[in-house]
Amino acid sequence: MDDFPVDFRCPISMELMEDPVTISTGVTYERRSIEKWFSKYDKATCPATMQRVSTSDLTPNHTLKRLIASWVDERSKASHPGKAAAAGKTKHGEIIVHLLKAMEATPFKVSSLRKLKDVIGPANEMVEAKMEFVRSGGVEAVVRIIRQILAADGCGDFAAFRACEEGLGLLNLIPIGPDETGDDQGFKLISELETVRAMAIMLQRGSQESRYHTIALLRKISKAEVYDWTPIVQDQGIDFFKSLLDLVSDDMWSKSSTHALDVLVEVLKSSKRTRVKAVEAGAVITLIELLPESTRSKCERMLYIIKLLCECADGRAALAEHGMGVAAVVKKMMNVSDTGTKLCVKILWLVSGVGATERVVEEMVVYGAVKKLLVVLHFGGGGSTREKALNMFKMHGSAWKRFECFPSDLKAYLGLGGSD
Repeated sequence: MDDFPVDFRCPISMELMEDPVTISTGVTYERRSIEKWFSKYDKATCPATMQRVSTSDLTPNHTLKRLIASWVDERSKASHPGKAAAAGKTKHGEIIVHLLKAMEATPFKVSSLRKLKDVIGPANEMVEAKMEFVRSGGVEAVVRIIRQILAADGCGDFAAFRACEEGLGLLNLIPIGPDETGDDQGFKLISELETVRAMAIMLQRGSQESRYHTIALLRKISKAEVYDWTPIVQDQGIDFFKSLLDLVSDDMWSKSSTHALDVLVEVLKSSKRTRVKAVEAGAVITLIELLPESTRSKCERMLYIIKLLCECADGRAALAEHGMGVAAVVKKMMNVSDTGTKLCVKILWLVSGVGATERVVEEMVVYGAVKKLLVVLHFGGGGSTREKALNMFKMHGSAWKRFECFPSDLKAYLGLGGSD
């Protein structure tokens, strides 16, 4: 059930609230979600407003709980929802045009934006209303509002900031891109540098919910076409990567984390120069520390990003210098998927290549990489992964053969000779 009123939604879980409670900032959350925020994650801020809170006291919101219960009850009793939807469809165009005109005429945009969100409905529903919004120039109007944050940034214009947040939430409900809308003009506006710059600011300073909407839009941009991220990286510097890494680390909003990983992949694929900035922002350190507890799908994404970062010297150095860099990669080898194993072999091959430190070579033995590479040699077929494993043995076999765990029959196979 995702088509419920926005006021019934927990700002953390984005789900319908069952036990709403209010904190000192006046914002209401689902009890389980805000308790987890305060206790498990030891936060002292309001997730929606990012204001600091002096107390973690929770006040039950009985009024809202009764409203939610009443709404759920009425919804279950509705016998002919299709007729109501058909009757309302004819008015969507007029209402949308009216709200867009009202929004353009007033400096107070938030109210109109919220009403537009109610009219066009949740994502994946009320498609006709969404298409009418696109045809009526809604995307262009909202993009203009979002870009106002560039002028307001640093000036303390809270109204512009809130309007930008609401605008991002609205755009995230709209099918964006030529494949979805049949008209790529709106998509071009959203993917222009000025709009992406505004979204980068919101990634750094927006509420948790607005950051989710922002990263979802950036993911749509990155997946829709080959996008040149170099200008935004040059404009925002390492702050852009730090904000993406903050989202990657946020396990309370799993979708935000996954979207941030997808955006990171596309940004780093676009240019090797972006990888140096990502390493400088601490990407290798962050991903190595998140890797042990990551799910399979996230693990593959993280390993792919680490692989991209290790294709530059700074990335290889960062992994080699990390106390658990080699260990974390080795642990995931043969414990995730075939794709994960191939990525692990590629990372080890990169970090143990020419110029590899003695510490890295020894850690590969200590943490079990050599044993797992033997399995790759025996069962890895004839592909590039097996070839990389074989190359590592030929390159470092002389050092590894001094360890007792190194098989004696492999020394002859690799032409390493007997013991020293």
